[in-house]
Amino acid sequence: MTTREEDPRSSEDQRAQRIWAREAPRYDLWMRRFDRHMLRDGRARLCAPAHGRVLEVAVGTGLNLPHYPKDAELTGTDLSPDMLARARVRAADLGIEATFTEASATRLPFPDHSFDTVVCALALCCIPDDRAAVEEMRRVLVPGGALLLIDHVISHKFPVRMVQRALEPLMVRFADDHQLRRPLHLVTDAGFTVVERERYSLGVIERIVALKPGPE
Repeated sequence: MTTREEDPRSSEDQRAQRIWAREAPRYDLWMRRFDRHMLRDGRARLCAPAHGRVLEVAVGTGLNLPHYPKDAELTGTDLSPDMLARARVRAADLGIEATFTEASATRLPFPDHSFDTVVCALALCCIPDDRAAVEEMRRVLVPGGALLLIDHVISHKFPVRMVQRALEPLMVRFADDHQLRRPLHLVTDAGFTVVERERYSLGVIERIVALKPGPE
């Protein structure tokens, strides 16, 4: 008798959904503290250049929603139904029209060239295959479209980096939260042109604006 081999992506997705089902009720509370001390005005600066058809990958509880331009046509995806439920409530409370879809960042349910802007905030650190996620973001962007990212990254300051290295095994084990990644390298490897970049908060936070190559 033969059995079908389990898709490893399915087990990763299920693990992520369990983690975020656990964290969803308290996510906004500890993110407010993180935003105050580390991210600061990063959400507003991240979302300001968004335009046209905007996709936010791993939208979470929708903390970025108030920062988008009023004329943006918003779509949000997240693997966690628990997080999406909170994003829908937040959008309704803010009077913001947005479409929310449960989906993996590595398998976005949209055709090629569907969006003018793709946004991802503090999520590539938690996606097992972050390279595949960036490739999917590139696929759904129109030629010339903008990729807007902000995340915590490995610091260029030695003492901070040593703390991150010490925390890495624990954070990955319990929250799938990688401390030593840097999306900038994935973005350039995917062929994007980085047009704006800043690092702050001891080099732990990095914000990137990058453009997909336009038609030749």
